[in-house]
Amino acid sequence: MNKPAKQGVARVIDAAGYSWAGLKAAFKNEAAFRQELALFIILAPLALWLGDNGVERALLIGSLFLVLIVELFNSAIEAVVDRFGGELHELSGRAKDIGSAAVLVAIINVFVVWLLVIAG
Repeated sequence: MNKPAKQGVARVIDAAGYSWAGLKAAFKNEAAFRQELALFIILAPLALWLGDNGVERALLIGSLFLVLIVELFNSAIEAVVDRFGGELHELSGRAKDIGSAAVLVAIINVFVVWLLVIAG
């Protein structure tokens, strides 16, 4: 018999614990996440200084958060692919390449947003 699922605040607390564990795992095991987090820590204060208003600051910092979010998804995809298939397979490679492309697009987004805000 399955244990009943937690509800309410207990479920939220459990979910927060799982999220924190995921952040710790990404930091420990993913060099790209650590590098992007370091850039976030450097660029976020600069974004607060460069942005002329709340919208500009939100765009600058939001673009940085987006890179971290996409990197977390990419790392999750890579972990699943590695878990279920050590052998080379076209679909595994495609999944990893598409995850990597998503990170690249998020990084390009940072450049575009920052360029437009700074030039505007």
